[in-house]
Amino acid sequence: MGSLLLALIYICFISLGLPDSLLGSAWPVLHEELCVPISYAGIVSAVMFVGTIVSSLLSDRLLHKFGAGKVTAISMSLTAVALFGFFTANRFWMLLLWAIPYGLGAGGVDAILNNYVALHYKAQHMSWLHCMWGVGASVSPYIMSFSLVRLESWSKGYLIVSVIQAILSVGIFLSLPLWGREGALQEGQSAEAAPTKALTFRELFSVKGAIPCFLMFFCYCAMEMSACLWSSTYLTQRWEFPPELAAGFASMVYLGITVGRFINGFLAMKVRDRTLIRTGLVIVMLGTGLLLLPFHSAFALIGFCVIGLGCAPIYPCIIHMTPDVFGKERSQAMIGVQMAFAYIGFLTMPPLFGVIAEHLSVSLLPVYLLIFLVLILVMHETVIGRASSQSSAVN
Repeated sequence: MGSLLLALIYICFISLGLPDSLLGSAWPVLHEELCVPISYAGIVSAVMFVGTIVSSLLSDRLLHKFGAGKVTAISMSLTAVALFGFFTANRFWMLLLWAIPYGLGAGGVDAILNNYVALHYKAQHMSWLHCMWGVGASVSPYIMSFSLVRLESWSKGYLIVSVIQAILSVGIFLSLPLWGREGALQEGQSAEAAPTKALTFRELFSVKGAIPCFLMFFCYCAMEMSACLWSSTYLTQRWEFPPELAAGFASMVYLGITVGRFINGFLAMKVRDRTLIRTGLVIVMLGTGLLLLPFHSAFALIGFCVIGLGCAPIYPCIIHMTPDVFGKERSQAMIGVQMAFAYIGFLTMPPLFGVIAEHLSVSLLPVYLLIFLVLILVMHETVIGRASSQSSAVN
């Protein structure tokens, strides 16, 4: 039964990645059909991010009231309904309306499942689960391409993914008896051993090491998304790549992350989370250094791929070590706020570099990435120092 639930969670992570690339894939056609500027895609994404931030912050309260299985099932149902709403949308304001439940649902699934896996499964599963997200995000453009070419409609691409999400949500509802049973089996404790009261934000932020941990998520996601978003522009303006060629190579970071997380799953069987995080940071530093080399554009291409490989272990390993560092009773509250800070980093820092690139130079991208890299390293060592001092106090 445990294997069945784990397989279902893997499928959930694939489905979590499916909608993430739909908007970008459909937008060249969608914005013309709705008669809105091409820049309005950023507004839709911002509304989605706000929804994910809200649901991430509320995840601890929802967990204590409904349980992990029910929150996941309801959140997945919300995404299915929202994606069906996108299918029916024929006005821009309708996209904004349906972006709200989509963001709320996606944030709930992300926060709850990350905590559940961190509590009940080994480190390798966290890396492989996030690898599965990459698979979903990679597949969705092909779904939208099929819809545009064969079905001659962007909206039917959303319908296809909506049906997939709806079927999965039914499967999660049917699996609800397994969630509490599997948690007790993995932890060797009863369901009543879980904390009965959700932490307030004041209590959470007063925990030693919590703020550096949240800032680490903010900085990591700012670094990852900035590298992904601006890689094509960097290649075009810094190395004069043709735009169509640069667009193809822009996936190098995502490729590195997906492959790296698959490999990291095997490494996590033998290597501690903190060691994998430090190794990842060193690899990101090497990749960023390759971007700075002035000799040939090939170094930049390799650099973006190396950055992706380095990013691969950081996010899942930070999440997985959260229950050990801050305690199982605080893990959902911690991970919920971590997710919120992650989405804030996604939402704010890549556009900030756009301002820097416009007024100064896109060549500053490696420097921008290095700033976040150093901050992540400092925050990580602060959090690890907190864990070490707590362990010494217990002993």
